[in-house]
Amino acid sequence: MGKLVAFLCLGSVISGSPACSCSLYALNLGMGLNSLKEISYSVLDLATVVEGQSIADTYHNSLENARQAEQLGYTRYWFAEHHNMISVASSATSLLIGYIAGNTTSIRAGSGGIMLPNHSPLVVAEQFGTLATLYPGRIDLGLGRAPGTDQATAMAIRGENMNASFYFPQDVDALQKYFSDNNANAAVRAIPGEGLDIPIWILGSSTDSAKLAAAKGLPYAFASHFAPTYFREAIEIYRNNFKPSAQLKEPYVMACVNVVAADTDEEADRLATSVKQMFMGIVTGKRRLLQPPAESMEGIWNVFEEEAVMQMLAYSFIGSKQKIKAMLTDFVNETGIDEIMATSHIYDHQAKLKSFRLFAEVLNLA
Repeated sequence: MGKLVAFLCLGSVISGSPACSCSLYALNLGMGLNSLKEISYSVLDLATVVEGQSIADTYHNSLENARQAEQLGYTRYWFAEHHNMISVASSATSLLIGYIAGNTTSIRAGSGGIMLPNHSPLVVAEQFGTLATLYPGRIDLGLGRAPGTDQATAMAIRGENMNASFYFPQDVDALQKYFSDNNANAAVRAIPGEGLDIPIWILGSSTDSAKLAAAKGLPYAFASHFAPTYFREAIEIYRNNFKPSAQLKEPYVMACVNVVAADTDEEADRLATSVKQMFMGIVTGKRRLLQPPAESMEGIWNVFEEEAVMQMLAYSFIGSKQKIKAMLTDFVNETGIDEIMATSHIYDHQAKLKSFRLFAEVLNLA
């Protein structure tokens, strides 16, 4: 019964139609009913490069966005590791985290995430130990197992270590050991890093990541902004199997979603054609810099591309404050999430800043 209600509720979120019995859904999945006022809100930045601007412009825009997010009460500002993507400039993730942390004062900066199989756990411990030493109490370390790129680039990054993803749980263990005071007498130590309190998150887009996060008692962030298929199942598995740890006593779920907010639904729909074109590039393999908005997607995509893109964008909140508030209220009530992380691929920087302001107003005035 719980899964049937979950599918029915999902349809209401996507369409914006009146929700079904959210309390029944929450009861069946054992979720608490959080309200908009009870959740934290954060930003995921891919350092998206737009048509007509440089990568340097992109980084400066990210900083302006982060400073505004700090003023608006956003909890954290994360970058995601990606490689060999013309429109994504967040490959040197730890450097961008330092850039944001060093030019803000209170917002948490972190990774959403570091693709751990691409790196030695020791090097990650040293890098984030350095960041946490420079900016104490403000650094988050989100970990994923995917390469963050295509197979040819993954080979260039991992070399003979192409099976590294199979050792992801062990690598997480190794990383935790490097951060531990108990590693002080080991032959290999993370200096800096050892003894520092750096929150570790498990990121995922499948049920495997949910099982790992639950077993280790770590907070769980799901990539529902592009991989919505297993979101409901994954957070149910996570909550049902969660084991308390020194870091976390109760399960904590963050959902990443796409947000395009504007003064009117029509303007938001127009701005959202940029992210739709971006995802169409992912579907077709024809990647471009983020394109300016179009008046309509008609003539840009075919029916099959539209279906694939809209499936990936299932958890997208596009519209005016009023529309987004209604959809977001349903979503939070139905899923019981603890935190929402917004990512916004909007061509015009000022429109993007405004979208984040409007989204914050939705949450602050709920």
